[in-house]
Amino acid sequence: MMATTALGENNSNLAYSWFASLKRITGADRAIAYTVLARGFQIIGSTGTVLLIVRFLSPVEQGYYYTLLSLVALQMIFELGFSFVILQFAAHEAVCLTLHSDGRIEGDAVAHCRLASVLQKTARWYLFASVAMIALLLPLGSVFFSRHARAADAVQWHGPWAFAVIATVALFLLNPVLSFLEGCGQVRQVAGMRFAQGITAIIIPWSVLIAHHGLYAPGAVNGGYALVALVFLYSRRALLLPLLRRSAKENPVSWRREIWPFQWRLAISFLCAYFSVQVLTPALFAFRGPVEAGRMGMSLSIAGYMWALVMAWMSTKATPFGALIARQRFEELDHLFFRTLKQSLAILVCMVTLCMVGVVVAQRMLPGIAGRMVSSWNFVWLLLTALGVFVVQSEAIYLRAHKKEPFLLQGIVVSLLTMAGVLLIIPRWGIEGAILIYFISTGIVGSLLATWILQQSRNARRLAYADSPPCN
Repeated sequence: MMATTALGENNSNLAYSWFASLKRITGADRAIAYTVLARGFQIIGSTGTVLLIVRFLSPVEQGYYYTLLSLVALQMIFELGFSFVILQFAAHEAVCLTLHSDGRIEGDAVAHCRLASVLQKTARWYLFASVAMIALLLPLGSVFFSRHARAADAVQWHGPWAFAVIATVALFLLNPVLSFLEGCGQVRQVAGMRFAQGITAIIIPWSVLIAHHGLYAPGAVNGGYALVALVFLYSRRALLLPLLRRSAKENPVSWRREIWPFQWRLAISFLCAYFSVQVLTPALFAFRGPVEAGRMGMSLSIAGYMWALVMAWMSTKATPFGALIARQRFEELDHLFFRTLKQSLAILVCMVTLCMVGVVVAQRMLPGIAGRMVSSWNFVWLLLTALGVFVVQSEAIYLRAHKKEPFLLQGIVVSLLTMAGVLLIIPRWGIEGAILIYFISTGIVGSLLATWILQQSRNARRLAYADSPPCN
């Protein structure tokens, strides 16, 4: 009996040692685990959704499905990158405070007041932006589909489009408050909520597609996300409601002097991001028809799963980055960033390699699915571009944690290159032209320019913070 017990303890110690080594090598923590699980469920759900789209939607309907998703992504024009601004401002103020689970906040009175000011300005801005979003997106999408739809398609898109806009606006109103909570240090808790949202990414779209209402799936997913987020925020009302009610007149955050110089640059960068990626599917829909748009949309979404999943390693560090910057612990900041980048990039390379193999196999063994996607070689270029996108997004999280937006020039250059290609190349070359544009402008030019900006910003950082006392 004693020998058996000792053997069990040795096996337990061995398993714990192996797990600890794996955690150290990959850099995974609980927040990353929740986020990866959430995005893993989203990928499982999206993979199943792809199969159900092939089964229940025609190639023409598939084109409408992914074009609808791309048009809904116009919400970033109204969001203006403000969620990331909120996260960083909250992180820089919360580092001087102690936030208790029952909602009590202790610490520097000025920081407490400024934290309340951030949340109040957030609520006002998003209420205004949501009204503008409904007023502009609903007619804009209707005009686009009416102008480019073909009489022979006979696709009922009016209801799905209206439902998608309304559900997206509901989620749009809640997401900034989640960013605020992340900035307040509740990264793990928000990641756990994302995990619950990931489960909805399986249940909802599959149910809608099986029920033969496939074009309602994008709106249904966002509606499910919004419901989960609302339940989570209700559980945090003890923290949020007092901050909304607290007077912030004495030491408010200045929109004009502090937020706006950061936000307008970030807003242009987010707008450029739309015209660098999301515009490709609607452009194919307009110039080449819904079938080619559907093939491109499905392939882009699958390639995007790769870097979006691994981005959990870096996105969960946004709040720690901001806290380290507030304390001016730059060596620790750089060590954390580059270690996380190496770990996550290694994982992404492995995933991309496996995906390449899977695509080649699918092209040969599953012709029904292969016919709904781009060719295997074109897919390789999409996956290589995904590597570049991941590097750029990681560098952006690191630099934006300084409450600055140095990627304004990079975004403008990439979007102008992309739009030139959209107008000159896509009408003639179709999907092949769209992928060539995406690879050159985003994958090569965008990543090289972003890395150069990163190095220049690091060189100038210490001078910028020389006269700013850290918060200890």
